[in-house]
Amino acid sequence: MSKSLSVRSRSSRRRSAPRALPRPNGVIEARVQTVGPERFGIVAVDCAKRSSKWRLYDFYGKELTPVATVEHTAPAFRQAIDALRAAVAKHRLAQVLIAVERTSNYHLFAQRAFRDAGYETRIVHPFASKQFRQIEDPDQKTDEKDLGGIQRATVVGFGLLELPLDETYATLRALVRHRRDLVRKTSVVLNQIREHLQGTLPGFADLFEGSRFWNSPVTMPLARRFASPEAVRQLGADGIAKLLNEEGVRFQQRTIDKIVGWSHQATTPYADAVVRQRILADLDDDRIAKKTVISRLELEIAAHLVRTPYLLLMAIPGINVVSAAEFAGEAGPITDYANPNRLTGRAGLFPTRYQSDEVDRTGHLVRSANRRLRSALLFVADNLLTSNNFFRAQGAVWKVQKIPAGIQRVRVAKRFTRLAYLMVAARKIVPHPCCRDPHYILEKLLDFHLMRGAAPDQLRAALARAAEQIPGEMRAREADALRSSARKFEKARTSQAQTLGSILKEVLADRLSLTVQSPAEV
Repeated sequence: MSKSLSVRSRSSRRRSAPRALPRPNGVIEARVQTVGPERFGIVAVDCAKRSSKWRLYDFYGKELTPVATVEHTAPAFRQAIDALRAAVAKHRLAQVLIAVERTSNYHLFAQRAFRDAGYETRIVHPFASKQFRQIEDPDQKTDEKDLGGIQRATVVGFGLLELPLDETYATLRALVRHRRDLVRKTSVVLNQIREHLQGTLPGFADLFEGSRFWNSPVTMPLARRFASPEAVRQLGADGIAKLLNEEGVRFQQRTIDKIVGWSHQATTPYADAVVRQRILADLDDDRIAKKTVISRLELEIAAHLVRTPYLLLMAIPGINVVSAAEFAGEAGPITDYANPNRLTGRAGLFPTRYQSDEVDRTGHLVRSANRRLRSALLFVADNLLTSNNFFRAQGAVWKVQKIPAGIQRVRVAKRFTRLAYLMVAARKIVPHPCCRDPHYILEKLLDFHLMRGAAPDQLRAALARAAEQIPGEMRAREADALRSSARKFEKARTSQAQTLGSILKEVLADRLSLTVQSPAEV
């Protein structure tokens, strides 16, 4: 009996063993063996901002052409390609591979030119080419030496094919990166505003906790109007209320009373308070302009997210349009990954390791990784630890166990990656404690658009696209939530709300009615 159990155990292990995957698509040994090393050519391209240098080698590293410079213009690329074809014919090469070193975005010109000419073009990371250059020339760094490093890196499999990225994901990636850049710049402006505000109205910002200062409609109009607490004190509560009413600002009387009370206790402002107030007003104009652009970008981001299955991640409490879109834009099509470990491996969510003899220790996260993808995953982890009941409870347990916050974020990011991979690849909501009661995707999307003042056409198109991504087993649930929202808007008195109700009914009829049928009467 024990023998049979052991046999079943071994067979079970064989069935569950992971399938071995080949190395990344940089291996060329089989192709070289087919045509012969002398007839296999490798073109190494070292890119710069305005021009690139290239040279043709054979597989062994023999230099077949001198180093040539090509300007990043269409005629120059045509001339370089003609010279390459002549060299290929002269040396009777059967196959030619183009290896372009990644250089910010400047390598894209050379990559596109050679690819459009019919050559297979691969990308070599500068870290790889640097290591292979230093093998032969540790103290010499020239463009000619770099070309040799690119060729040697390609020979051993570090010249990689980049998977094509369709327009939806490419646009989504560009938009989320632009938004993230604007958010960072806005954070800098907010800090500058608070710095100058402390010089004009000392302690005024401390009256409002956290983000309430920026969310209150009262704070910035008063900060732009008054350069000292004395001016606030002289105007008084009635004068401030009158001023806000004239500017059409809504307020609560208790807020005005709190501000007036502060003005009687505030210290003297800086000597250059008047100048600082002018600077503050300019910075606030910049803040308002950036906020407007960010809102517009977020609507564009939502319009592209609804075209992808990553939309289903919004069913997880704590995940909204922005976090799902950042992850989708940086990760790209889920079909590019064989399993969730490929995602976390690309993001570098694993520690460095140093092992020598009996010494074996781990350190911080690896440096060589896709930092933008890692940032998107950790951004999601922060949201889950804050807004998801399951992960929030798990975080409380880890806190008691004195596990560092950084390790908590990585753990949540890895768990989320496994869950997200299953949901996006299978296009269904996977049962998990973190989404035991899934959120309504279409309702989240509706609220997101309403908060940003989306036009009716934008809302209609986004909901219609999103309904197509909803799995069949979830459509009845989503339809009920959308129907409830439609009834709420229909009862409203304003024509704008009634228009929203008609849009929701239209989406229900056109996109969800085919799969949401009433139970048959018996």
